[in-house]
Amino acid sequence: MTVRTIPNPLAVVTGASSGIGLQLARQFADQGIPVVMVADDDRVHAEAEKLPGAHAVQLDLRLPESVDELVKRVVEIGPPTALAVNAGVAAGGAFVHETSMAEQLSGVDLNVRSAVQLAKALIPGMVDRAHGRVLFTSSIVSVTPGPYQSVYNASKAFLKTFAGGIREELKGTGVTITTLMPGPTGTDFFARAGMLTTRLATSVPKDDPAVVGRQAFDAMMSGKASVISGSPLNHLGYLAALLVPDRVMAVAHKWISKPRAA
Repeated sequence: MTVRTIPNPLAVVTGASSGIGLQLARQFADQGIPVVMVADDDRVHAEAEKLPGAHAVQLDLRLPESVDELVKRVVEIGPPTALAVNAGVAAGGAFVHETSMAEQLSGVDLNVRSAVQLAKALIPGMVDRAHGRVLFTSSIVSVTPGPYQSVYNASKAFLKTFAGGIREELKGTGVTITTLMPGPTGTDFFARAGMLTTRLATSVPKDDPAVVGRQAFDAMMSGKASVISGSPLNHLGYLAALLVPDRVMAVAHKWISKPRAA
């Protein structure tokens, strides 16, 4: 894809040390756009060194003060013209007995609160400059009750509706909001979520994060409202979730997401 020339472009990508976030950062670098790569682990430094014009920022965005620090560092580099709010985490297991309060609230803090905080801090400047491209990574599970990852699915539903709301508010401002809806993708998501024994991790085909990242980048920079990335099966799954009653989808989701004996 050829990106329209914007004076002094700068992208910000969260969750950029691996997976979809890393692929998004590579897409920006391939287009000659400097990118601020944000992650909570030190891999982000090594990955940023491989990309021209990349800046590594290692921060835990679950903490409000870390989001404030990120905004400060971004502003010091230059006003962002693109923002990919991609960082996310899940805590696999039964909500009541198999996961801790800290694990679940950590997911809310990263997936929901930090997304709102970062958007509130950086999007107004884009509106003032009458140009910006913003991407929120939701999921095809945003329309499905999620037994054994209930908070995660709910957080992705929040991002979907949040993005849709501000998208409508910002029509005509020069700032576009794109919602990315990936399906199961070959990242370290399942390991981090403690879901390696689930059928979702072991039996469901995974999309290539490079393909998902490219599709996300193209949709974002084209100003599309949303993109269901990866396999055509993701489109079918998303459509089924819209048509089938929640109680049925919850049973189906339970079958693939319930932990099994190792």
